[in-house]
Amino acid sequence: MNNRLAQPLRNAAFKLVIFQAIVAVIAAAIIFIGWGLEASLSALAGGCVCVIANLVFSAYAFRFAGARQANQIFVSFKRGSGLKFLLTIFLFALIFKFVQVVPLAFFACYILIMFMQWFAPLFFKK
Repeated sequence: MNNRLAQPLRNAAFKLVIFQAIVAVIAAAIIFIGWGLEASLSALAGGCVCVIANLVFSAYAFRFAGARQANQIFVSFKRGSGLKFLLTIFLFALIFKFVQVVPLAFFACYILIMFMQWFAPLFFKK
């Protein structure tokens, strides 16, 4: 099912997700100092939405590698992307339904974590 050529890609993706989780915790700590507990928990929730969705995407998208498995790679990326989108919507709805959030802190941390994947090449050389 899984391919050993995909293992380095999967490890790099999971390394990025762990890095995003660390940045989310640091951002929540900084927001705690400036705005208090409720804003900090909102920021942490926003970061968790992005981290969980990226974790699921990474698990699906990097299952296969190699030219012979091009169709499987395409299907796994498509499934991972779709599941990430649906999971993000579900987590947003769940959090806004059951948790009292500070919207500015929530969305600021969510966007910060989302931008982390764009700047990943600056942090990871390999």
